[in-house]
Amino acid sequence: MTHQTFSARITRCPIPYEADPATEIDTAFADQPPEIRELLAGAAGCAPYLKSLMEHQSDWLRLALSGPPEHAITEVLNGIAGDTDSALRAALRIAKQRVALLTGLADLAGVYALEQVTGALTDLADTATTKAMQFQVGQEIRRGKLPGKTEDDIASAGGMVALAMGKMGAHELNYSSDIDLIMLFDDSQFDRDDFHDARASHVRATRKMSAMLSELTADGYVFRTDLRLRPDPAVTPVCVSMEAAERYYESLGRTWERAAHIKARPCGGDLAAGAAYLERLRPFIWRKHLDFAAIQDAHDMRLRIRKHKGLHGALALEGHDMKLGQGGIREIEFFTQTRQIIAGGRDESLRMRETVQGLAALAARDWIPERVAQILTGHYRSHREVEHRVQMMRDAQTHKLPATDGEFDRLARMMGEGDTDSLRARLRDALSEVHEVTESFFAPDDASSAVPDLDENEAEIVRRWETYPCLRSARAVEIFKRLKPDLLARLAEAPRPHDALIHFDGFLSRLPAGVQLFSLFEANPPLVDLIVDIAATAPALAAYLGNNAQVLDAVIGGGFFEDWPSAEALERQLETRLQKATDYEARLDMARRWMKEWHFRIGVHLLRGLITAREAGTQYTDLADAVIRALWPVVIDNFGLKHGPPPGAGAVIVGMGSLGARSLTATSDLDLIVIYDPKDEDMSDGRRPLATRAYYARLTQAFLTALSAPMAEGRLYEVDMRLRPSGRQGPVATSISSFSAYQRDEAWTWEHLALTRARVVAGPDAVAASYDAARAEVLAFDRDPPTVVADVKEMRDRIAQAKGHGGGALDAKLGVGHLQDVELVAQAAALLSRETARAPRDQIAQGIAIGWFSDAQGRALADSHDLMWRLQAVSKLLSEGPLDLDALGKGGQDLLLRETGAESEAALVEDLEKKARAAAQAIEEVLAAPPG
Repeated sequence: MTHQTFSARITRCPIPYEADPATEIDTAFADQPPEIRELLAGAAGCAPYLKSLMEHQSDWLRLALSGPPEHAITEVLNGIAGDTDSALRAALRIAKQRVALLTGLADLAGVYALEQVTGALTDLADTATTKAMQFQVGQEIRRGKLPGKTEDDIASAGGMVALAMGKMGAHELNYSSDIDLIMLFDDSQFDRDDFHDARASHVRATRKMSAMLSELTADGYVFRTDLRLRPDPAVTPVCVSMEAAERYYESLGRTWERAAHIKARPCGGDLAAGAAYLERLRPFIWRKHLDFAAIQDAHDMRLRIRKHKGLHGALALEGHDMKLGQGGIREIEFFTQTRQIIAGGRDESLRMRETVQGLAALAARDWIPERVAQILTGHYRSHREVEHRVQMMRDAQTHKLPATDGEFDRLARMMGEGDTDSLRARLRDALSEVHEVTESFFAPDDASSAVPDLDENEAEIVRRWETYPCLRSARAVEIFKRLKPDLLARLAEAPRPHDALIHFDGFLSRLPAGVQLFSLFEANPPLVDLIVDIAATAPALAAYLGNNAQVLDAVIGGGFFEDWPSAEALERQLETRLQKATDYEARLDMARRWMKEWHFRIGVHLLRGLITAREAGTQYTDLADAVIRALWPVVIDNFGLKHGPPPGAGAVIVGMGSLGARSLTATSDLDLIVIYDPKDEDMSDGRRPLATRAYYARLTQAFLTALSAPMAEGRLYEVDMRLRPSGRQGPVATSISSFSAYQRDEAWTWEHLALTRARVVAGPDAVAASYDAARAEVLAFDRDPPTVVADVKEMRDRIAQAKGHGGGALDAKLGVGHLQDVELVAQAAALLSRETARAPRDQIAQGIAIGWFSDAQGRALADSHDLMWRLQAVSKLLSEGPLDLDALGKGGQDLLLRETGAESEAALVEDLEKKARAAAQAIEEVLAAPPG
């Protein structure tokens, strides 16, 4: 450390200990410059901890002061050695004295920032733990007590690892910190028959290591070592097998243990095994859903600590605990860790061990306001500095402020404050501000118990809530009790309060559980507004939400209201997610969670007017495309594990119907067919080979299962394959040659009509090109127009006989001049034009181009289709059954009118009827006069 580096940040303490420390320091360090002697004198006068260390290490300190402190500390750590137990114990304790002394002086002089102080102390703890582990495990190996291990395994502690927890894990140790360790051994490195001997050996080594670090000798101690954070410490040995620890956390792990593992870090022994263990534990620590229930767990833990330590009552500075007391360090740590626990499962950027970096990450991702992060960061640094000073003053493991005026004076000087009253005022303001910020997060003020007036029917609905599955647990009831008054007040402010209450009741009745969701509502009041908006406007979306409440994670997870990404970006995002899943079933569930969040996002954007119904149709299609394209290779890879890779050139997934035409709605099924090209290969090449036809049939069934099977996260899509060659009687997968032959020689006109909307969604380019060529060939056939028109007429009659003439003007799909009727004629136009247009508006344009439709007829067909489609798209969001304008409520009616452009419900019905009549007349006219 250069002399210029040390500016005397503290002055000689006004209340010295037994003798004037300056006399002793001036004598011992007479060769040092005045500013160094002044610093050392002030440190000795204020901190008996540092004074004692200076007396023991004066010769070494004179040398250490000649260069930067980090160099001297590195030399100390690298020089720790000892061939015997007693020699290593002494070396560790002397290293502790030297590192603590130089770090303390650099701290007081302002040379080291907080992170450098805690980092140096933590580096010492890491090195000491590693040296002690290696020595004791080496003793076990040399005595032949650790099966299968040799001296080459001493460096990795024979498969044992120390997990640094708490402040040590986060590189945040203070001068008097204990070190919290979880000791584990990798049982996979030992034969089953050697397990008990290996465990016994690691347990012995752990006990001796702990004693080597903790026991008080003539040279003091290194670190008090606490091993009680291990799984179930009352009944488990001090060193636990990784397999046993994983079983415990998977079945019995609690929220506080998850929070503790945020800071977990392998610090000694087999670091690679420790890192792999933490990776396996990741699903326990970081939950897949936003975990707002952790707020209550953390709050309860805070209250238990306060009660146990007797820290209740009004704030008083004298003797106040800077760590556990009101507004203290632990409150900042709990605030940070709880927010990380809530969102870190979805956002890996929040998985920070360090408190300050954790606050910065939370602010960067908008989980906390930037101002809150700055406030808590500033106070955290200041609190830790105060904590360090009181520990120096008392040479003890303490976090309590002084109890006398004299000690407060000493603390003020060590903090660089000339005025003790100023320090008191700053501390009081800081503690109060931290408490105010964190308490509002952990324990927000209870809502008023007043509820809006309800009629008897409404009151009965509210009473019924107590019987719902989401309110089975006492904890859910407790949280919901706080929510209910505000929730009812917001429902009462909806345009039609009674309707909103009924629809919210439907949402609530579908929830399988409530703790997580109600905790989420309590922590995010704006989310309640969205729920009320959905309940008041879109009952079908509310029903979807009731069955898939986890999608609300996406609303507050960031980016929910941003612009729609491209279809390619969606696909890449899902592929990235699927790669992180651990197995096939996890990938299928991951796809379901991801798809439902985006599906819900589209519905909310349409509801809020951020997109139009047409844009929603495109987005629903982009989403389905992304799911199919990302999941198809996953299914192939999993199927190939047993039966080998696809024989031949592979297979493509072809989208038919609305998927092919890129016009899906919120509730659309997926119409799919599978086409493969065997390339003359008869069998697959795998552990259990299959004939090519059977291979693709079973692969297709596996893909259908992947899409539609009910799993923990529900289904992805319902799938309809009736449009494949030969319908229900045909194979689920068809070779390209069979497909071409069937379409050429056997297909009915309706099958060729369906082909006009077909497009390849996923699969190899070569097979896609072959399919597109086959489709183009079929569409280019020389057809007899009167025959096609006659077939279309017959199909119209069959549809009318099977399904009737629809449910009136508001039935967008069925009815003369409605969607299905117009689309049938549009597909006929595409077929007769020998072109390959897929969208109905483009097919209608082709009918005009070949002279079959007049401009007026084409316009009538297009206008009806456009209005009916927008009606259909919105109605699927608003209602689970037939559309009933009176039952929609004002919000739903407003949405419907906005999307259809009508001024009123009556005007909408009139416009629907008018356009349907015009389209029906045009259809009758064009069917009566086939082209040519």
